[in-house]
Amino acid sequence: MQTAIATVSLSGTLDEKLQAIAAARFKGVEIFENDLLSFNGTPTDVRRMIADLGLRTITFQPFRDFEGMPEPQRTRVFDRAERKFDLMQELGCDLLLVCSNVSPHSLGGIDRAAADFQELGERAAKRGIRVGFEALAWGRHINDYRDAWEVVRRADHQSIGLVLDSFHALVRKTPLDAIRSIPRDRIFLVQIADAPLLDMDYLSWSRHYRCFPGQGDLAVDDFMEALQATGFDGLLSLEIFNDRFRAGSARSVAVDGQRSLLFMLDQLQRRTGLPVPDLPDLPPRAVCHGVEFVEFAMDERNVKAFEHVLQGLGFVRAGIHRSKDVTRWRQGDINIVVNCEKEGFAHSFNITHGPSVCAVALRVDDAAATVDRAVKLLDQPFRQAVGPGELDIPAVRGLGGSLVYFVDHKSGLDRLWEADFNAVTGAEDEGAGLVAYDHLSQSMHYEEMLTWLLFYVALFDVRKSPVQNVMDPGGVVQSQVVETEDGRFRLALNASLSRHTQASRFLTDMFGSGVQHIALATTDIFATVERLRERGVALLPIPENYYDDLEARTDLPPDQIDRLREASILYDVDGSAEYFQAYTKSLEGGFFFEIVQRRGYRGFGAVNAPIRLAAQTRLAPSPGMPRI
Repeated sequence: MQTAIATVSLSGTLDEKLQAIAAARFKGVEIFENDLLSFNGTPTDVRRMIADLGLRTITFQPFRDFEGMPEPQRTRVFDRAERKFDLMQELGCDLLLVCSNVSPHSLGGIDRAAADFQELGERAAKRGIRVGFEALAWGRHINDYRDAWEVVRRADHQSIGLVLDSFHALVRKTPLDAIRSIPRDRIFLVQIADAPLLDMDYLSWSRHYRCFPGQGDLAVDDFMEALQATGFDGLLSLEIFNDRFRAGSARSVAVDGQRSLLFMLDQLQRRTGLPVPDLPDLPPRAVCHGVEFVEFAMDERNVKAFEHVLQGLGFVRAGIHRSKDVTRWRQGDINIVVNCEKEGFAHSFNITHGPSVCAVALRVDDAAATVDRAVKLLDQPFRQAVGPGELDIPAVRGLGGSLVYFVDHKSGLDRLWEADFNAVTGAEDEGAGLVAYDHLSQSMHYEEMLTWLLFYVALFDVRKSPVQNVMDPGGVVQSQVVETEDGRFRLALNASLSRHTQASRFLTDMFGSGVQHIALATTDIFATVERLRERGVALLPIPENYYDDLEARTDLPPDQIDRLREASILYDVDGSAEYFQAYTKSLEGGFFFEIVQRRGYRGFGAVNAPIRLAAQTRLAPSPGMPRI
């Protein structure tokens, strides 16, 4: 299929949008009328610029309030169409998108609309132009693609065809089977958009909340399967109206758009077993078996304090890198790498962001295939020099400029601890009962959240949870989880429009997005908390009122409530499944650890998040004050 994107999907001026579209390897572009009208140049200038970028204009849109108009409006609308044909010829575009009429003056009737399109087709044909008709979900008389197709069918003109838009069909829950019977040569253009499931009017939903395939909740896969049944191999374009996209980088959003189409078409091909024309050969989504290590970038000023925290949590120094100032800390199956190099990636990251997580390594089935898929999805690979005999672990750029490494057993990359580190002996410790990574939590700018959601769901075999709004004393935080089916890899993505939430303050302290907290699993949280306190670890105090409410809303016996209260442990229950949480106080920059015990529980204790955030807010330093 020939893929494209509409200029309305991106922020910036028309020339900036076109450059971003070309950089993201699109070949086609839909020119939105407002972008052309606001351009400081002629349509011929735009045509030349598009050609120089290796693009072609596939559509000019939208042409509004056309069909079913009474006189004298009908005459005027045809005159307006002729002027648009003039402009299109200068622009070098042969397809005009006409969306269904929303004017209160319009008259209904399929035959009336078909007659209007038949006449428009005659006029268009004389100019070598085609016209595509799209049913808007909020159209006054035609708001169903099946009615739009009937108009096209009755118009019976070679220059008149159908435009299908996944958003308009899916938000109205219009049955998709009728698509399968539409002749593919009568479908001039297909526009793809996803969206979250919301309860609002169609126009507002469309104008503010559309997103790329894989970022929302609509049944885009079902739509594409119905389309594929027609044998359609024509123009497939992204038309997205989204406030986050308008606030973000045009180049980043354009890359997301290309990635979303590749992901969507790859999944379509795998589900149906039918080839998709012109689709690159992508390895399957990577199976992730968990976190191999988390790497912190540190310097001499803060490393001792951080390593003291690790020791308090029960970690032991298990290895020293053979050629770098890098230390491995271990407890159970948890590996934490502390990098104090004075040059290289981690050093640069520390200078930019301060003491923070600079990399995460994930265990996958095939590291090489994972990187291959990532690169073909337009992710940025990363390489740096390694010493003799050391492993060259493949990586791509992640959130906030950090790295995501991939290790596997297949290529021996899981030997990194033996190959790259000298073991430290005589440093045994009974630990604190921490056994594995439970989940990582990343905080990011609001406009970045859909980007990184797509990054993870396109690259890894994970599922995404519905978005949850969490109340912080400083505002609302949106949170969404991606995780593997078996729960070995869990990642929470958090963002807020408010500058006063804990997530946003973390971004300020860190000068960018990143891992804000790491949840570590234990099999006995009460024993773990007791050991942590014995080691001097400062845990987050929980208000007394929380436990009074817990006693009222759960069936826990009083002695169990008292144990939770004394240990500052939060609790949630879902049927017979239970969840226990405790938190360290925040470290420099707002980073903190969470201690977790699950008893068949799949969630993340969302009910407790406002309590935790309020407790952290009370202890947070005032803006501008140094963190102790």
